[in-house]
Amino acid sequence: MTTLPTGWTLAASAFNWTPDVVRAERSTHELAAAISASGVASTIEIELGQTLRTYPDPDAAELDALRTTLAAAGGKVCIVGVSLDDWRLAADGTTRRRSDDERLAFLAPQLRAAHELGAGGVRLPLGQAGGALLARTLPLLDELGLVLYEEAQGRQSPHSPAHAEAYEAITRFDDPHLRLLIDLSMLMPALPTSYLTVLEAGGVDAELLRLLRTAWHEPATQDAVFAALRAGAVPPAVHTLFMDLVVRFGRSDAAQLRDVLPLIGAFHLKFWDLDDTDGRVSQPIRDLGALLHGSGFTGTLCSEWGGHEWLDADATEMTRAHLALASRALAEGAGS
Repeated sequence: MTTLPTGWTLAASAFNWTPDVVRAERSTHELAAAISASGVASTIEIELGQTLRTYPDPDAAELDALRTTLAAAGGKVCIVGVSLDDWRLAADGTTRRRSDDERLAFLAPQLRAAHELGAGGVRLPLGQAGGALLARTLPLLDELGLVLYEEAQGRQSPHSPAHAEAYEAITRFDDPHLRLLIDLSMLMPALPTSYLTVLEAGGVDAELLRLLRTAWHEPATQDAVFAALRAGAVPPAVHTLFMDLVVRFGRSDAAQLRDVLPLIGAFHLKFWDLDDTDGRVSQPIRDLGALLHGSGFTGTLCSEWGGHEWLDADATEMTRAHLALASRALAEGAGS
């Protein structure tokens, strides 16, 4: 594998093996350990809710078993995906929003579990915690030696007015225990060919497909996407996948990350398939390598496969191939 600058660590996300988790032919502990045992990556990210049966208040015995299994395979956990349940169901069937104290009580056992697993950080979606909870959480993060990464992806660009407050909150705290994790779904020069094939097979309008294939970054294409939704013109069979155009697929470029670069502690090298036509997979990674070169960045760059939602492929081989591609592209960018 190509040598990367010191402090850049390639990793793999256990999320890539979600279809295997669903099939349940092996335990989630075995699946996580197999990432390292198979030689794909020694450093992994895990999703706590997907990996532990005792989530959200993990049992010490299960944590010890997972830690032992990973260590035996030569693996280690870098970042743990945690979550917040913002609503409480009452005995009478009504729901109410949890207070920030209750939200911290829900989150704290997950933070302690991440620490027990040897992780250096945990991950939440950008802006979900909010300033009040972040303020309550920082002392615990300091005690445990953890970094809380707020993950920005898709359309959540630093230049997006809708997400400006979330970025500004991280800046205001100015605390090393709070950092950004940027998902490269934000930097998509073109849409995945396999995704477009599924939309076509599902009956999406031919003219809209033409725009999606040839003019993803054009405002007119975005207008056409929303017009199809308003008109009820999206075939039901692909409606859920169609919403990726609105939420999960971004249109920014690496230069737009420059202003927040000192706040970024990790990246998800999101990929959907391995069709690199016109550099649609490798170019954002290459651009990222160039952006990070000389910046002093240290952290993980984690392969995360989102295409298993519509592709039936082997996660191990997909991730192995993607990490090889990513390593080359990062090195090329850093050397340019």
